[in-house]
Amino acid sequence: MSGVLERFKLSGKRALVTGGSRGLGREMALALAEAGADVAITGRDGESLGATAKALKSRGVKVWTHQADATDSEKTGQMCERVLQETGGIDILINNTGGRLVNVPIEEQSLEDWNRIIDLNLTSTFLCTKIIGGAMIARGRKGRIINVASISGMIANRGIGGRSYETSKAAVIQFTKATAADWAAHGITVNAICPGGFMTEPNQRWAGENPEVIVEFEAAIPMGKFGEPEDLGPLAVYLASEASRYMTGASLVIDGGYTLW
Repeated sequence: MSGVLERFKLSGKRALVTGGSRGLGREMALALAEAGADVAITGRDGESLGATAKALKSRGVKVWTHQADATDSEKTGQMCERVLQETGGIDILINNTGGRLVNVPIEEQSLEDWNRIIDLNLTSTFLCTKIIGGAMIARGRKGRIINVASISGMIANRGIGGRSYETSKAAVIQFTKATAADWAAHGITVNAICPGGFMTEPNQRWAGENPEVIVEFEAAIPMGKFGEPEDLGPLAVYLASEASRYMTGASLVIDGGYTLW
C-alpha cells in the first residue's frame, strides 16, 4: 500500500471535465492537472476555453479542448467520441455541465424550456457516462466518474423558479447510485458532488437580477458565506484518485452547512 499523499496523485491519468472552461468546472480541471492528470475540457465559449487551456498547460500536462453545447444531445455524443479518439481513452470523467437558466414558476414554464434544462443537466450526464464510461468497461480498466449534482437535488430553493433544475439534479443523484451499483464489478466508481452556494458566474448574474434571494441564501449558511469555486478542487481530486477507491454511489454535500437546518 502506497503512502497517503501518493494515493492522491493522478500522474498518467486522462480526464474529461465537461463545462470545464469556467466556474466550478475550471477549478476542478485545474486541480486534476495539478495532481498530474492530462485534461480534456468542454465549454460553449471559445475564449474561456482558450484561457483555461492555457492555465492547464502551465501545469505541464496535455490539454484538449472542445467547444460544445450540452443541450444538443447529438453534438454531445459526437464530442465524447472525438475525445476518446484524441486522448486514446479517459480514466476520469467529471460530468459538470449544467445550470438552471430559467426563473419561472411551474405553471408558466414551457415544455421546451423544461426539456432544455433536463437535457442540459441530466441527458448530457447520461450520454457522457454511457459513451465515456462504456469505453472504460470495454478497455477493462478501472475508472472514476464524478457527477456534479446539487443540494437542489435534495431540497427546493426558496424564491427561485425553474423547478426543472431541482428535478434534473435529483435525477442525477439517483442515476449516480444506480450506475455505481451496475459498474462496481468493473472497478468503476461513480460518485456525486452536491455543491451549495458558490459565487460562480451564473450566481453573480442571479445576484444582479434577484439580490434579495442571494442575500437570504447567504444569511442561511451556518458558515456565514458562499463557497469559493476552488474549494471543489481537492474534493474532485479525492474522488478521482485511488484515495477514494472504496467509495462509490455517494453524494457528497459541500455547502457550508446550508442543508443542516
